Amino acid sequence: MMSENWKKKNRRIKGGISVLLMSAILCGCSVSKTMQTSTLFAMDTVMELQIMGDEELLREGENKIRTLEKELSVTDDDSEIAQLNASGKQELSEDVANLMNEALGICDSTGGALDITIYPVLKGWGFTTSEYRVPTDGEITELLENVDYHKVELGGSCIIPKGTEVDLGSVAKGYTARMLYEYFTEKGVTSGLINLGGNVQCIGSKPNGDAWNVAVKSPFKDSASGILGVIKASDEAVVTSGGYERYFEEDGKTYWHIIDPATGKPAENGLISVTIIGKDGLLCDGLSTALFVKGLDGAVEYYHEYGKASDNEDTNIDTNSENSFDMILVTDSEEVYVTKGVADRFSLASEYYNLNVHVIN
Repeated sequence: MMSENWKKKNRRIKGGISVLLMSAILCGCSVSKTMQTSTLFAMDTVMELQIMGDEELLREGENKIRTLEKELSVTDDDSEIAQLNASGKQELSEDVANLMNEALGICDSTGGALDITIYPVLKGWGFTTSEYRVPTDGEITELLENVDYHKVELGGSCIIPKGTEVDLGSVAKGYTARMLYEYFTEKGVTSGLINLGGNVQCIGSKPNGDAWNVAVKSPFKDSASGILGVIKASDEAVVTSGGYERYFEEDGKTYWHIIDPATGKPAENGLISVTIIGKDGLLCDGLSTALFVKGLDGAVEYYHEYGKASDNEDTNIDTNSENSFDMILVTDSEEVYVTKGVADRFSLASEYYNLNVHVIN
């Protein structure tokens, strides 16, 4: 039940459609009788694993998720990240050190649009505790003094200055999905779907050889189906970030959890949804947040420098690289922008047939 204070301040929290429902949509067909399925709650979301393989592999997959969660959880006092934040120095396990290193690489390449030290600001807004509030400009300025990923020293141990706190939540699910993909494929799985709360990693194609139909969630409040469109995907990750994921409203204004590290406030750069498609789930996860912060022009500029750009014969980008990616961007003016690599395999849901779709060249 909502508290009276909550009601008086006219705040409302919005949720998404059920992950289990999304899973059925993602498959786009009835699952083969030999498809093994497991559902669990971890990393603050419902997860569903589906593989063509031994059911015991699912149990081991669940164990891997639980182990990684214990290492990464910023709210578990016994986790490596929580201990790092508490003491300022922590020896990291191989998994966590690798994840930290790759996350810092994305922070660098995006010019800080992704910053793994944003945690103090998230706490200031109440997004870590669900005790939502709008901090004053003075509070935000003070909190931002502790936000700078350059302050993270990663060597034999990880060292951060007093007041700085690390949160790897922006890349944790992508890393987890990639880890599971590698584990399952090493064990001979050739078809499967890893759905970590909407963060999707496809293993191969469907059992019948068709591409998976992955739903891209609608960022619009009045959506009848909850789906913006569907992308056909095989052996790749599809990750979407949007303001609809976690937000609150106060005095008629919406505040979402994707914070711009430059301002300490919810990112308002013209985008309301960013979907990244690529081989590397961790990269897709980090970029879905970072490019949301960058806005349309910044996202397109970043894509031209680092993305797939398969239509450009003069590009020096390796189009087969694990680091290449495509994207689907939705603006607050209800325009949709897609990169050429996915333009022919992304289709809008019927309720959005009249939206303008622009292909990024």
